Amino acid sequence: MKLPATALLLIATSLIAQDATRTKPQPHTTKTMTHASYGTNFFIDTHADTTQRMQDEHYDLTDPLNGGHVNFEAAKKGNLGAEFFSIWVEPQFYHGHYARRTLELIDAVHQAALKHPDKMMMAYSGADIERAHREHKLAALMGIEGGHSIENSIPLLRDYYRLGVRYMTLTWSNSNDWADSSGDITDAKVHHTQEGLTEFGKDVVYEMNRLGMMVDISHVADKTFYRTLILTRAPVIASHSSARALTNHPRNMTDEMLRALSVNGGVVQANFFSAFISEDWRKAWEAQKPEREAAEKAAEEKAKAEGKPWVYGQEEAMDKEFAAKIPRPPLSALIDHIDHMVKVAGIDHVGIGSDFDGIPSAPQGIDSAADLPKITAALKQRGYSEADCRKIMSGNLLRVFAQVEKVSKHLQAEEKGRPKIGETQPFHK
Repeated sequence: MKLPATALLLIATSLIAQDATRTKPQPHTTKTMTHASYGTNFFIDTHADTTQRMQDEHYDLTDPLNGGHVNFEAAKKGNLGAEFFSIWVEPQFYHGHYARRTLELIDAVHQAALKHPDKMMMAYSGADIERAHREHKLAALMGIEGGHSIENSIPLLRDYYRLGVRYMTLTWSNSNDWADSSGDITDAKVHHTQEGLTEFGKDVVYEMNRLGMMVDISHVADKTFYRTLILTRAPVIASHSSARALTNHPRNMTDEMLRALSVNGGVVQANFFSAFISEDWRKAWEAQKPEREAAEKAAEEKAKAEGKPWVYGQEEAMDKEFAAKIPRPPLSALIDHIDHMVKVAGIDHVGIGSDFDGIPSAPQGIDSAADLPKITAALKQRGYSEADCRKIMSGNLLRVFAQVEKVSKHLQAEEKGRPKIGETQPFHK
C-alpha cells in the first residue's frame, strides 16, 4: 500500500523516536559514564567555511582575520583543537564541474597543512584528533557540504574518502538527484524524491557507513532525515543545525527529530548563525530579503557590464553589509539552543558546529574562534558540570566518530552489499 509522505513521517517517527521523555540533562548512567570517557578539554568544531577563503582569496591561516572567524591565533586562544573544514561547492557558480571545485577545496586544506606542519596536521580519525592535541597542533578534517559534489558517483564518493573527507552532508540548500533539501522542498519547480532518498541515495548512505564516513543530515528535508535514520547502520550527525522549537527555520531540527537523533546515537552540532538562533533576527533577515537580493542582482549585472567577474564571495560580502543593519542577538540565544537540545536529546547528543566564515552574523561576543570559551562559561553559569561541557566541546563527536569507525569495520568484514529494506515495514518502499 502506498502512503503519503506525511504518513511516512509519522510512521518513521514512531519507529525511531521511542524515547521522548527527556526533559533535562540526565544523571550519569552507565551509558553516559561510557560516553564521558571521550570528553576532552578542547573544542571540536564540525563546520567552518574558511576553506573558501583559503582557495579563492589565498588566505593563509597565519594571516590576520580581516573580518573572518578562523586562523591559527584565534584557534589557539579559543582552545579549538579540531576543525572540520567545509568542502562546499556553490551549485550555480560551479555547475558542470562540481568534482573539480571539490578537489580544489580539498587540496587547499592539504596545502595549508603542508605549509604549516608545526601548527596543523591532517586528521582522519578520532585518534588523530587526540594526537594533534598532544602535539599542540590544530587537527584539520574535512566534510563535504552537499551530495551534488559526488556527481551521482559512488566511486567518486570513495575517492573523496581516500583524500580525507570524513563526513558528507547529503544535501546543501539544493536538492540533488537522490536526496531532498529543506532549502527547496516547497519549490514545485524542483524535482523531489518520493521517499526522501532514491535507491541510489540509499546506496550512498550504506557506502558512507561502509567507508566510515559520517552521514550528515543538516540541510536535508524532514522526510530525508527520517528515511536516513531508518537506513543507517551508524549514528549520524547534524554538523551545523539548531532547534526549530526556538527558531522556526527549516534548517533547524524539530524536537521529534532531536529525539530520533538521540535514539540513533547521533549528535547535533549547534549552529551560530543569528537567523538560526533568534526568531526576531530571522524575521528581520527574511523581511530584508527582497531589498538584499535586488541589490546583489544589480551589483552582479553592473560587474558583468563592466566585464568584471562576479563570484560568490562578493555576494557574501553584501550579505554581511545587510546583516550589520540588524542588531545581533545576545550570546544567551545560542546558549538557549544548546540548552534546549540537551533537554530534548540528552547531554550525550549535542556539540558545536559554528558555521564560521560561512555566516554573515553571529551572536554578540562571538567574533571568532577565540571566543569559543565564552560558550562553556555560559553553560557553567546555567549549572552544567565540567564533564557535561567536555561532552559538548568534543566528547560527543568523538564518541560518534568512534562508533562510525566501528560500524565501518563490521560492514567491511561482511562485504555483502546493502541489505534491502524488509517487506514487513509498513510503508511503500
